[in-house]
Amino acid sequence: MRVIVVAGPPSAGKTSVIRQIIRHLLPDEKVAYLKIDVVMAFEDEELREEFGIPTKKVYSGDMCPDHMGIMVTRDAISWAEAEGASVLICESAGLCLRCTPYLTGCLGICVMSAISGTHAPLKMAPMIGLADTCVVTKTDLISQAEKEVFRESIRRVSKNMDIVETDAIQGTGLKYLYRLVDSAPVAESPDSLELRGIPPLGVCTVCIGKKSIGWQNHFGVIRRLDDDDNIYNGE
Repeated sequence: MRVIVVAGPPSAGKTSVIRQIIRHLLPDEKVAYLKIDVVMAFEDEELREEFGIPTKKVYSGDMCPDHMGIMVTRDAISWAEAEGASVLICESAGLCLRCTPYLTGCLGICVMSAISGTHAPLKMAPMIGLADTCVVTKTDLISQAEKEVFRESIRRVSKNMDIVETDAIQGTGLKYLYRLVDSAPVAESPDSLELRGIPPLGVCTVCIGKKSIGWQNHFGVIRRLDDDDNIYNGE
């Protein structure tokens, strides 16, 4: 089975890109889809109704959605295999721009909106830097000069990044992305997959619900205003 991980900030057009990928893959491939979100999501229902594919969603609630995604991916692969899928598409919640949910032995796609600002790629560098390709959506809403500036910002993050520009709703300009999808590696087993990057730390008393402000009131990995690095407070 091939695994495709699609990440990107909210409202970037991730589901629109995924919809075009599914249209490209069907009927030759059997596709399964997993949506990871925090409180509410409807994409799984929409894609199941539109394409008749097996879909599943999980809510992280009080947990970091990207940390939860890491924990449930192995189960998701087993579920997709049980459904007879040849391709599993995982869509991240797109909230933690520091996390990079891409796996070794999979195709990692970062989706960004062209109208998010020319500095946006620099603000979400880890999410872009470890992806195989960056799909820039809503390119019909900006000028050619703005496209070039946006493209250059992506290149500053990853010099050799493959960039696909599209109006994802119409599906224009996606032929190169389809070639990447068709040549995506086959995952031999869940044991052969691991994260490409190290996720951010989540070991502190904020993570378990303590609401006091100020590093003086917390333990674990903390940060003070004038520190350049994390420090550990506790035994």
